[in-house]
Amino acid sequence: MVRKHDFDYFDGFIKLAEYSYDAAKLLDDTLRNYNADTLQEKMKSMHDIEHAADIEGHEITRRLAKEFITPIEREDIITLIHEIDDITDCIEDVLLHMYMYNVKVIREDAIKFSGLILTSCKELIDAFKEFKNFKKSKEIHNKIININRIEEEGDNLYTEIVRKLHLTTHNAIDIMTWTIAYNRLEKCCDACEEAVNVIESVIMKNS
Repeated sequence: MVRKHDFDYFDGFIKLAEYSYDAAKLLDDTLRNYNADTLQEKMKSMHDIEHAADIEGHEITRRLAKEFITPIEREDIITLIHEIDDITDCIEDVLLHMYMYNVKVIREDAIKFSGLILTSCKELIDAFKEFKNFKKSKEIHNKIININRIEEEGDNLYTEIVRKLHLTTHNAIDIMTWTIAYNRLEKCCDACEEAVNVIESVIMKNS
């Protein structure tokens, strides 16, 4: 149990996961209502989310340096901070790619992917809420399984849409642009799975 004067690391993880969800929602909204002329404005909003998440991560790390006793191992806390941060960074990278490669029109397959990422990030918040009481939680394993399933769905989608791209597109620039874009989208799902893999590892070590 967390004493009143202690820092609640589990709440910190939830906040970081919520920033990842905010980033995923912004990405999904941007791709669904894509306008290349407003992309820089969306990138600014995305960077603000990423920066706020960094500040939260630094605060958790700062408190960790002062704490003598922590609810889970210090190395696991640091790893979780980095893993959740990677999710937000991967999501931001998708928008950066659209800007750098001057993408004018979004493919429907990219929107399918952004929907998966959004769902995965929502499940991640729920997983971290359960993680707070992981020794008693009856739902946390289901949340981990759900995110693993979404990652697998992302893997399958990635395979099929890259194949579809190469079968139906003859413009070399488009093929290069979207092959990289799909890869960056797929990495977002991978990053969510990496975070829950750490949760699962911590549960195993503390069972």
